[in-house]
Amino acid sequence: MKRRNILKSGMALLSVSRLKVPNIASEQNRGSFALDGNVVRFYHSAIKERFNITMLADTHLFKDDERGVPFQQFSGRMAKAYNQTIHFQTGTPTNPEESFRKTLEIAKQDQSKLVALIGDIFSFPSEAAVEWVASQLKEAQLPHLYVTGNHDWHYEGMEGSSHSLRDIWIQKRLRPMYQNNHPLMSTREINGIRFLALDNSTYQITPEQLAFFRKEVVTQQPIVLMVHIPLYAPERSLGFGCGHPKWNAQNDKNYQLERRERWPETGHSQTTLQFHKEVFSCPNLLGILAGHTHKPTLDIVNGIPQVITPPNAAGGYLKVELVPMS
Repeated sequence: MKRRNILKSGMALLSVSRLKVPNIASEQNRGSFALDGNVVRFYHSAIKERFNITMLADTHLFKDDERGVPFQQFSGRMAKAYNQTIHFQTGTPTNPEESFRKTLEIAKQDQSKLVALIGDIFSFPSEAAVEWVASQLKEAQLPHLYVTGNHDWHYEGMEGSSHSLRDIWIQKRLRPMYQNNHPLMSTREINGIRFLALDNSTYQITPEQLAFFRKEVVTQQPIVLMVHIPLYAPERSLGFGCGHPKWNAQNDKNYQLERRERWPETGHSQTTLQFHKEVFSCPNLLGILAGHTHKPTLDIVNGIPQVITPPNAAGGYLKVELVPMS
């Protein structure tokens, strides 16, 4: 989300060389977890055979054409935000389009079973950018799913609530990305693992999404949850805004810069807070994958790991391996 984070030369990955996290609560059958740089591994007895998926977020494509001219008063700032970036591993110059193309190439080489596009693929809802991504995905012929981040649908300065603007621009511009799936919640099952993608790009969760999550939990199958905004973890900043106790109008420092409605005076809805509570007490949740902060981090809450991907605008992605465990 913050440009200064993405442009730091030689942006380092996590300083965790070989971190393994055993199941903390024996009654909660979560298997185990490992992290090597941008490679995440989940081990579980329910996994039928070894496979991997590719997760990416924060590409921030700014491609536009004459159709976007009438909207330049709303897209101007973000159209200039990520034109040139520094590769997260090599430290060499790159850009969002090159990074996206190369990530799809890597996913194809890795024989990924799924490419998960988890928000801020677009810096604003550009028709040209959506068409370009659709063409790249079609050429790659890789299964994929998509949910928005806080920029994909946001034209800065346009009147309306975040919820209404999200609905409007999903329907007007982003709909081709969903392959007829529900835009706010979808699931893919691969080899016994359920990959659950929820749109929390407004920082909040709707009652329908909470009900959807609960329905997934009762299947008792292992779940990997993917959201754009990370869930609050102890001592984390407001970038980990979903369920953050200080997420409210008083602490909203960027609403004028981003020209959007201010966060609510009263903070999160009870639905969002309940969602946060239930996620971190879910017995069959293997882990959470998120983006938004542009800074790779790891938190473990109640034995559940939350991994933040390095930004795809700088070539970042997560290779997520699912490994059988006897």
